[in-house]
Parts: sequence; structure tokens; C-alpha cells
Amino acid sequence: MARPWLTVVAQVVPIPLGLLLSGALVWGATNADWSGTSSSNGNRWTASSLGLANDSRVPMFRVDAMHPGDTGSNCIRIKSNADFPTALKLYSEAEDWPSNFQSFINLKIDVGSGGSSGNCKGFTPHRSAFDGTLDTLVALNTDFRTGLGPWTLPGKPPNSLTFRFAWQFSPSAPDTAQTEDTNEVTFTWEARDHE
Repeated sequence: MARPWLTVVAQVVPIPLGLLLSGALVWGATNADWSGTSSSNGNRWTASSLGLANDSRVPMFRVDAMHPGDTGSNCIRIKSNADFPTALKLYSEAEDWPSNFQSFINLKIDVGSGGSSGNCKGFTPHRSAFDGTLDTLVALNTDFRTGLGPWTLPGKPPNSLTFRFAWQFSPSAPDTAQTEDTNEVTFTWEARDHE
């Protein structure tokens, strides 16, 4: 008599367990279709502005018929209209940069305050930014990542910096530098959110 009872139990137990498992699967599948949402509309973000301007309307340099030892300088003021601190950098570019003629043009760039485009009167240097050849500047400082700086513009007045570019045609420039000419050089200032 013990055997039939064991057999019945063995046959009955799997049925509720199977029903229980299938019920759980059905409940899980049904539960996945249930969802609820809650929305908050009318949200809006307005970006701050970050623009740069300079006070120059003409190229800083157009130097003709340089002789060894000739010098010159010019200033340019860079102003930010950002209402938050920014990091300012300076880099340069020139297409089809020719021979090594530019290696005879020494360039010193100082950063400070005062002065304006075409007139360095009142310029006060705060720090040196570059002292080398024009060739080196154009070769090594080609974008924001490799540019000179950064200098912080605070996002409130005074929100400008003046750059003085002083050049000298090397006194030791060889005769082969005669009648040489550089291609156009572009000096670019770029500001990014100060990190």
C-alpha cells in the first residue's frame, strides 16, 4: 500500500509546481506591459554667449623692404563679452609656408593692459607670451590645444587683454633673404569655458 501512495504523490507534486512556474511567467510578462509616466513641461535652457572681438580693422603688419636690424611693433586689444570666466589662447596659421625666411623674423609677444590697435601708447605688460621666431610660432602653435596661454578672462569688467607684437628682422639675415616674402599669417584668439 505504501507504493501506490508514493506514486500518487510523485504524480501530483509536479502539476502544481508547473502551474506555479507558468503562472509566474505569465505574471512577469503581463507586468512588463504595465507602465506609468509623469511629465514636467515648459523646461528651457538659455546658453550664455561667448564672443570675442578685437579693435583692429586692418592687418597688424604689412612690412615692405625690411633691412637687417629693422624693428617694429603693434598692439591689439581682445575683448570677451562672456558673462562667465573663459580661457583665452593664441595660435597662428599660414598656408603654404615657404622657405626658412621666417626664421629671420624675431617675434616677441607680451600680454598686458592698455594700448589699442595701431597704438601701443599706455600699454603695460603683465607677462611674456612668446619670444622666438615667426617660423617657430606658426609651426608649433596651430590650434587651441597647442596655442599660447591660457589667459583667464574673468567674465566681468575689465574683460579684455592687450597683446603687443614686437618684431625684428635679424641683423644676421643672409643675402639669400633678400626679396623674400612671407605668405599671409593669421593670428587667432580663441576663448573657451574656463575649466
